[in-house]
Amino acid sequence: MTSWLAARHWSLQTAAAIVFGVLTAAGFAPYSWWPLAIIGPAGLTLIILATTKWRFVLLHGYGFGLGLLGLGVGWMQAIFVEAMVALVAIMALNYAVLVVLLRLAVRTPWWPLTAAAAWTIVEFCFSRFPFDGFGWMRLGYAMVDSPIAWGLPLYGVAGAGFLTALLGQLLAWVLDAPSRRRILITAIGLVASLGLAGSGLLISAGPSLGEVRVGWVQGGAPGGGVYGLGAPRTLTRNHVAESATLAGQIDAGTLPRPDFVVWPENSTDLDPYHDPETGALVRQAVARFDLPVLVGTILDGPGANERQTASLWWDPAAGETTRYIKRGIVPFGEWVPLRSLLEPLIPELRYVGAQSVAGTAPGVITPTLPDGRTLRLGVLVCYDLAFDQVVADTVTHGGQVLVVQSSNAMYQGTGQIDQQFAITRARAMELRREILVVTTSGISGLIQPDGTVTFQTSDHTAASGVVALPQRENVTFTAGYGWLVELALVIAGAVGLGAGLFYGRMKKHPNESGALHG
Repeated sequence: MTSWLAARHWSLQTAAAIVFGVLTAAGFAPYSWWPLAIIGPAGLTLIILATTKWRFVLLHGYGFGLGLLGLGVGWMQAIFVEAMVALVAIMALNYAVLVVLLRLAVRTPWWPLTAAAAWTIVEFCFSRFPFDGFGWMRLGYAMVDSPIAWGLPLYGVAGAGFLTALLGQLLAWVLDAPSRRRILITAIGLVASLGLAGSGLLISAGPSLGEVRVGWVQGGAPGGGVYGLGAPRTLTRNHVAESATLAGQIDAGTLPRPDFVVWPENSTDLDPYHDPETGALVRQAVARFDLPVLVGTILDGPGANERQTASLWWDPAAGETTRYIKRGIVPFGEWVPLRSLLEPLIPELRYVGAQSVAGTAPGVITPTLPDGRTLRLGVLVCYDLAFDQVVADTVTHGGQVLVVQSSNAMYQGTGQIDQQFAITRARAMELRREILVVTTSGISGLIQPDGTVTFQTSDHTAASGVVALPQRENVTFTAGYGWLVELALVIAGAVGLGAGLFYGRMKKHPNESGALHG
């Protein structure tokens, strides 16, 4: 196959790379055709095997990235088309780096392993750099409905991404030069991967140490685009109204009385301490429940022209008693890097508003419930989900019950909402914990420790309810040591790629690849 690809004009090779990028993106939510997340990387490797000139290698990698990200994060155009174009154009550079590593990898006799580790290295980097990274399109997230997801409590999203890439590289290895030996080794690799993933099924959720009932409110939002939150206080009024509906059902006995209620991120878009009307609305809702409410809000400060996204535990008698400050904040969405330099050049950045300041403490708070019990509540807010350690901290620091608060109002009607819900499912499987998701306008829902969904709401609606959540204290291997799995893969990949430097120069004739790569 590489001989056939090598005979094609470079422009057709680049077009094919773009198509394979699009196919890979179709493996992710909302399409969720996960086998394509294996086929796409395989196709990219075949194209790179067939390419001898470095400038075309780089072009093909960049084209793959444009295809993957253009479809995968095209939803960002709901905010600004310019922002989406810039994000795709910059992030696609990571795949130009990837193909350089792939060219090094294919020089080695064990290149499917090394090439898979190259994917892990690149994902490791773009999940952290620059500006804390943008790890939204990691291959592991595409696998939530595949057998590879069985092993998430063992090896996490990084390990799932490595296995996904490995299966793709083994497929490319067979198609590059089909032989009984390669087919047999690939079959063994497939069985071994399924065996490793299957062993994760032996890890169950920890024993229930008690139970809490949790009310949740999805108030609804005007939705769509940079003005998706509506006029000031619109979201707060919507959540007060839906809270009244929920309280009425509780009073009527239609729903059981919860121990506390969760509002989503941005359920108040103004600081309830600095805006009297917002503060009055929050107190009104809390008084109507006569229960504590976990309020997702925006706080002014700590400095001038700064803000923080917070989760406030608001007691009907004592007011706020504890809080969590969101740690994962979105560059160019919640804060602007190099703002004094960039904002004069790109005036649209002013729509970001005051500069968000990230929290530093793990997302675990210890409020007192109305019956006197102390609960260790794990809290994640929206983009927190993209950071492995932020997620793991919720259970390694003692969280017994997990909730995710999110505001997706600006992305209503786009694939972003489905992608975030899929990421949350991956996190539930990693931790083997239930996760209650509460959003402003969809998708809210309850995810079980095995990733199955008990219920989920529609997008662009108001909804509410009460769920029973077990209190657990189990800590999976991924939660405690997942970072070691990723680091080991990165180091092993770096060693393998270093060895690739000693296995000859780029081949002048791509059709020799089958003979030279055994």
